Amino acid sequence: MAVSVRDVAVAASVSVGTVSNVLNNPAKVSPEMVVRVQQAIAELGFVRNDAARQLRAGRSRSIGLVVLDISNPFFAEVARGAEARAAESGMTVLLSTSDEKLEREGAHLELFREQRVNGVLVTPVGDDLARLRSLQASGVPVVLVDRETDDDAFASVAVDDVEGGYLAVSHLLSAGRRRIAFVGGPASLRQVADRLEGARRAVAEVDGATLVEVEMPALSVLNGRAAGEELRGRAGADAVDAVFAANDLLAVGLLQGLAVLGGVRVPADMALIGYDDIDFASATVVPLSSVRQPAYEIGFRAVDLLLRGLDAPDGAHERRVRFRPELVVRESTTG
Repeated sequence: MAVSVRDVAVAASVSVGTVSNVLNNPAKVSPEMVVRVQQAIAELGFVRNDAARQLRAGRSRSIGLVVLDISNPFFAEVARGAEARAAESGMTVLLSTSDEKLEREGAHLELFREQRVNGVLVTPVGDDLARLRSLQASGVPVVLVDRETDDDAFASVAVDDVEGGYLAVSHLLSAGRRRIAFVGGPASLRQVADRLEGARRAVAEVDGATLVEVEMPALSVLNGRAAGEELRGRAGADAVDAVFAANDLLAVGLLQGLAVLGGVRVPADMALIGYDDIDFASATVVPLSSVRQPAYEIGFRAVDLLLRGLDAPDGAHERRVRFRPELVVRESTTG
């Protein structure tokens, strides 16, 4: 037979309310009483019925996190930061990936709503945030991750991607490159659009510089390799001497398609820079220059904003965090 809260209370010679406080609000109980109840819990093998507690409280101890691609080390690091901050408050993070598909994003959001999570962190697939507004209107707080918006309804934690794109291409231009390709993913992704905007601004400042835009269906290594094969086949006026990839997975694939499979010398023939500065960036056959985002801190601060919002629902707390990107120079642009 399952051990109940009442059994714990009897064993510890305390009230049921005291046991409840030890489980849910230990700060309200003296340290001596906490020890006594915890000893009774250990001796009896009590396991709390979190499903029942969730029904009574109307909320679980979980936070939902929806990212674009969990196979991308950048988002894995965002999740680590989110889990660390959640753990400080006795919560867990339920991680899911949309795979850059609206229908999958919607399915995960609905599941989190049904599970009565304390809130949702999400990197949206597109610009239409109506589904997120509906989720928030139903009482589930939403924090945008790695994404900003002009909609004051949402808190957000992001990096200035326009500045990041500008940094990347300005670096290529300062190295004497003038025929630059931007390789990105779906144009519907705001991060890609902002990085492209920064690239355009940098090119516009230098006479004789040109920017070729290559759109791929996804921000993956495989698509980067395909882009590399296409770019190395360009000749004459169509040839490029530098590439800015919208993320490091694309950059890794580009390096394979250009240098490993195609014999293009990086950076002698073609310089290459990525974005995110994932761990793999410094370990490739030609270490990749990149634009660093503080992935761990993004996840950590996103949960922090969510929890602050739960504690101060009147809005009297920080709602927007914007980090600045950092240029990391390695051999793929200067070797």
